Amino acid sequence: MPSTYLPSCPLPARLRAMDLDTRYPHLTDLARKARSRLPKFVWEYLDSGTGDERTKARNRTALDTLGFLPSILHGETEPDLSVSLLGMRYQRPFGIAPVGMSGLIWPNAERHLARVANQEGMPYTLSTVAAAAPEDVAEVIGDQAWFQLYPPRDPDIRQDMLNRAKAAGFKALVLTVDLPAPSRRERQTRSGLTQPPRITPRLLAQTAMRPAWALAMARNGMPHMRTLDKYIDAQSRGLPSTAHVGYLLRAAPDWEYVAWLRDHWDGPFIIKGVLKAADAARLEKMGIDAVWVSTHAGRQFDGAPGAINLLPAVRAATSLPIIFDGGIEGGLDILRAMGLGANFVMLGRAWHFAIAALGGDTGPEHLAKILTADLISQMGHLNLQNLGAVPKPFTLNTE
Repeated sequence: MPSTYLPSCPLPARLRAMDLDTRYPHLTDLARKARSRLPKFVWEYLDSGTGDERTKARNRTALDTLGFLPSILHGETEPDLSVSLLGMRYQRPFGIAPVGMSGLIWPNAERHLARVANQEGMPYTLSTVAAAAPEDVAEVIGDQAWFQLYPPRDPDIRQDMLNRAKAAGFKALVLTVDLPAPSRRERQTRSGLTQPPRITPRLLAQTAMRPAWALAMARNGMPHMRTLDKYIDAQSRGLPSTAHVGYLLRAAPDWEYVAWLRDHWDGPFIIKGVLKAADAARLEKMGIDAVWVSTHAGRQFDGAPGAINLLPAVRAATSLPIIFDGGIEGGLDILRAMGLGANFVMLGRAWHFAIAALGGDTGPEHLAKILTADLISQMGHLNLQNLGAVPKPFTLNTE
């Protein structure tokens, strides 16, 4: 499988791939490079959580407490990384989670990520509050893109958004339900970022220190939430600095709201932000197609456990496919999640670290490569022929 990443391509391309492997062999290398290229306010927007960022830290710490016993003397393995989810066969068990305003991280990030996801056989999830509208990415998403909905109050706007996503070719709908109230995101506020982004003298000084980002933005213009252009007028000004125009549309959804969407969307329907087993069981009875266990990367509520700690109870409560995110950094983390019941894993920040570090399609292509290589390596250590046989991890003694 690893050899598929170095086909009979020209020598300079092969040398470049080898150079990337040497300089950025792990996600943390891409994150470090991204931080050096992004203005502080952009980095803080991407990397921060809310409150004291304890939930964000717990997501990572909880993963680190889980281990497996490696296998020996089993000969060579050629693991199959493919999985089935919601009627699709994916080449790998991971994809791209929604991130609002991806285009602030790097110009045209949404199109780059969608194109790479299509080429690599992964789902790409476009956020309602992305810097690209569904129509902007329609030509590059292929047949495996998902649209993530922040729930509009107005039923006419709601229906129109569904129609636009369907017309653009999005196959699955993802409703994010873990935002009943705005989060404070104090670290983001301290950086000086407002919504929509406005270049103040303070932000201009930060931008001047990151010329690559500044030049790229100068060529493309400052991003905004293009999906909402159709519904928002000048009255959107005056929102809190951590809020955005989407808050004027957004409702805190309830069970009736979920039922309405189930009745009005004729494709796979996923609920994102499920942490309680009882909620997962109720959603299954309502005809939801998959649940997504997530703490919103610690960006909304700072009192939640690590997401991985909640996965086993949700798995026990439902037969639905489970999607998982929360602190994933490599192949071992993917196996940890799948060993506790996840059918698929999504990453959000990670892809944006990659695109900020290397730009264009190169960053996400490289991240797909290193995640795949790491997953193959970890499966080899465990003698796993496929992802249907991942053992349950045990708790390591961390003392």
